[in-house]
Amino acid sequence: MKQQGSRAGQEATLAEQSNAVCRMGSMMLTAGTGSYRVKAAMGRVAQALGIEQLEAQVSLNEIVATTRVDGTFRTQVVEVPVPVVNADRIAALMRVSLRATTGLSAAKLQRQLDQVEAKAQHHPHWVIVAGASVACAAFAFLNNGRWQECLAAGIAAGCGKLFQLLLRRFRLNQLGTVAMASTLACTIYMVFAQVLQWALPQVVQPLHAAAFTSAILFLIPGFPLLTAALDLARFDFISGMSRLLYASMITLAAALGAWLVAWAFGLSPGEIPALELPAGVLLGLRVLASLAGVFGFALTFNTPLRPALAASLIGVAANVPRLAAVDAGGNPLLCAMAATTLVGLLAGIASQRLPAPRIILSVPAVLIMIPGVSTYRALVAMINRDPLQALSNGSAALGIVVALSAGLAVARMVADPAWIQPNPSWTQMPLTHAQQVLRRRAAGVDGEPDGPPPNSTGGGDSSQGRA
Repeated sequence: MKQQGSRAGQEATLAEQSNAVCRMGSMMLTAGTGSYRVKAAMGRVAQALGIEQLEAQVSLNEIVATTRVDGTFRTQVVEVPVPVVNADRIAALMRVSLRATTGLSAAKLQRQLDQVEAKAQHHPHWVIVAGASVACAAFAFLNNGRWQECLAAGIAAGCGKLFQLLLRRFRLNQLGTVAMASTLACTIYMVFAQVLQWALPQVVQPLHAAAFTSAILFLIPGFPLLTAALDLARFDFISGMSRLLYASMITLAAALGAWLVAWAFGLSPGEIPALELPAGVLLGLRVLASLAGVFGFALTFNTPLRPALAASLIGVAANVPRLAAVDAGGNPLLCAMAATTLVGLLAGIASQRLPAPRIILSVPAVLIMIPGVSTYRALVAMINRDPLQALSNGSAALGIVVALSAGLAVARMVADPAWIQPNPSWTQMPLTHAQQVLRRRAAGVDGEPDGPPPNSTGGGDSSQGRA
């Protein structure tokens, strides 16, 4: 009887611990981060709770986790809503997992997760709308837009983002929301173009119709697309394929809205001629546009100001040389891969200084390099049943996206020894430099135990990884 009672108590304790671990994973997944980071965070808190082994499968909106202690195991299935990217929440949850030390109780972990969940949005909606507006205006310039195209794209993107945020309150189908926001943004772009030309006929030349694709870049699913590529690089096919399919469906919905406006106004997605500006002026404007574009995208992901500024500087350091190299005749694919490799390495360094998850630093910096125009042209050609144009533009866009993803994967392989392990033990993850910093800060601020010594892993590998 005593043995049965002990067994029942052990199972009850494991159930409580497993619930807390799965809640950590579900909150990370809902905030939009990738499978590897979800599993690593779950593994850290599981180890701190005393769980010996954690096995987890993570897709876009589901987690299947098995926890084991002393021969007892528990398997849970957690289903979450479709992720909405919240960089501030990702960072807060990462801090909780990195500060977790041996002896943590499930009740204390649940209280910490309650505090994260109760935290208000870091930026109000008007800041997020302004970020989308600035980012899309900057992207229009980087795609050879003149001041009038940049102004029109910025205004249209701001209206489209505000409309998207308002529609979220009604919990409508996400594909329908994206398509409606895309249609509204593109329509406002065309209407503004007509008004601007009517008001200033002697000053404003007709707007390039193809530039209106810049007005919907805020709808591009950057986090799912890039995390899908990173998951696939680790042969995590369940997460990678589900994220890739989700990103493709969102992109198609956005392109469908743009195509409807193009069809209504009789537009064709042609090329925009290059700007004729002095080299020094062009360089300065590219620096400013890259800085503003990345910063704007970071704000749309609810990124705190310091990480947003860091991401902006990283984006400038990578994107401006990439554009210069392409102008000089460099291979666009190699230039894209080199640029994102630099982004990944710089994000890894910056993530240790802030500290902040590298994904919230790298994704905004890479988004400014996404080939939005060629992707749109490929989808429009497919809808118009023009297979040759669809194949030509689609292969060009796909090549750039693959190169961007490959650069991030290369940087991650170089900087994170644990990331290249095909089947790491999630409860024996290497102690990262960011983990040491956060534990020391927690000891100084909160009065909590400092945890293992700096070179200890709490029972795992002693090699240094990256957060």
